[in-house]
Amino acid sequence: MKSEAPKIMKLGSIPEVHRILGIPGPVHPLISLLDMTGGQVNLGRLPHSYINGFYKVTLITRLAGKFKYGQGYYDFDEGSILFTAPNQVVGSTSDYAGNEGYSLIIHPDFLQGYPLAKKIRQYGFFSYASSEALHLSEQEKATMLSIYRIIGEELHSRIDELSQEVIIAQVELLLSYAKRFYKRQFITRQAATGHLLPQLEELLNSYFEADKPLHLGVPTVQYLAEQLNYTPNYLSDMLRLLTGSNAQQHIHQKLIERSKELLSGTNLTVSEVAYQLGFEHPQSFSRLFKIKTNLTPAAFRQAFNG
Repeated sequence: MKSEAPKIMKLGSIPEVHRILGIPGPVHPLISLLDMTGGQVNLGRLPHSYINGFYKVTLITRLAGKFKYGQGYYDFDEGSILFTAPNQVVGSTSDYAGNEGYSLIIHPDFLQGYPLAKKIRQYGFFSYASSEALHLSEQEKATMLSIYRIIGEELHSRIDELSQEVIIAQVELLLSYAKRFYKRQFITRQAATGHLLPQLEELLNSYFEADKPLHLGVPTVQYLAEQLNYTPNYLSDMLRLLTGSNAQQHIHQKLIERSKELLSGTNLTVSEVAYQLGFEHPQSFSRLFKIKTNLTPAAFRQAFNG
C-alpha cells in the first residue's frame, strides 16, 4: 500500500506560534514582535516545513552563515531582511540557528479596514526566495531597527485606541524603506546581476531557435526565472530597475522582434507565424502585435514589402 505524504502543518494564529516557541502569549492576538537577541526566541523550534498564515518580516542583525544570492554566495555582516506572505510554504529556520534579530508577524486581519490591507499585496518582495533576501548596509539596518523598536514600544508599553493606527503606519514605513533599499541592492549588486541581460537574451534566442514554442508555447516569466535561478517577482523587479521593462515586457519585445523577422522574411501566413511563436490562438498574436506596433501583422507585411 502506498504511503501518504506527510501533511504540512499550517500555522494560522500568532498565539499558536508563541506556544510552539515556548514563550508567553502575544500582547495582541493579531501581531507580535519576536526578539531573537540574546537567545530569547529560537525560531529553530518551528516545524521543519509549514504553511505560513500571516505576513512575516524578519530582520537578522547578526548572521551565523552565508546567504545565496542569485547564482553566488555572499557574506553580509550588516544584516538581512526576509519577507514571507500568508499561505506560503516556509522551510526550516534551523539554518539560521545562532542568528539574532527581530521577527515581526502580522495576521492579515490586523490590517483590515486600512489601505495597507490591499497595498501590502503589491510588494513583490513577499514572494522572493530566501536566497533573494534584502542585504542591509549599517545605516539601513539602523533605520529598520528604529522602526522595529517603535513597534515594540507600541506593543509592550502603550496599547490604546491609537496603537493599531500607529503600528500600521510604522509597518507601511518599513515596507517603503524595504522597497527603496531593494532598488539600491539591484544597482549595487550589478557585479552579480550584470550578466543578467546577455543571459536573458541568449535564453530567449535559444528558446525560439530550438522550436520550443511549438511544444511549450510562448515563453513564460516562470520559465525564464527557473532557468536563471531567480523567483519570477525578483527577476521582474530587477529587470524593471535595470532596463525599465519587467520580464513579461522583455518576452513581448522578443516576440515582436521574431514575428517581424518571420513576417518580412518568409511566406508563412499570419496564423502560421502565430503558431511558430507559440500562440495557441492567432487572434492573441494579432492583438499583441497591434498593441505593440500600432499595425496588424498583415499591415506590417504589406508596408514592409512596399
